[in-house]
Amino acid sequence: MPAYLVTHSETRRGDVLVEDPHLTLTLTDRWAQLSDQDGIVLALPVEQIASITRIDQQDDKPHEE
Repeated sequence: MPAYLVTHSETRRGDVLVEDPHLTLTLTDRWAQLSDQDGIVLALPVEQIASITRIDQQDDKPHEE
């Protein structure tokens, strides 16, 4: 499942973890936007963000070849 950790630029208190099976990240020169099939989940001005890291959880099932 897609998951993103958004780290605030000034303090780690504002860090946010967003998870959703249909989550997508869109970046523009001014905004970072996380959306799912229903629309925008979270939108933040890029100057307030230190980093955005995708941290999907590993699938516990073994992969068959």
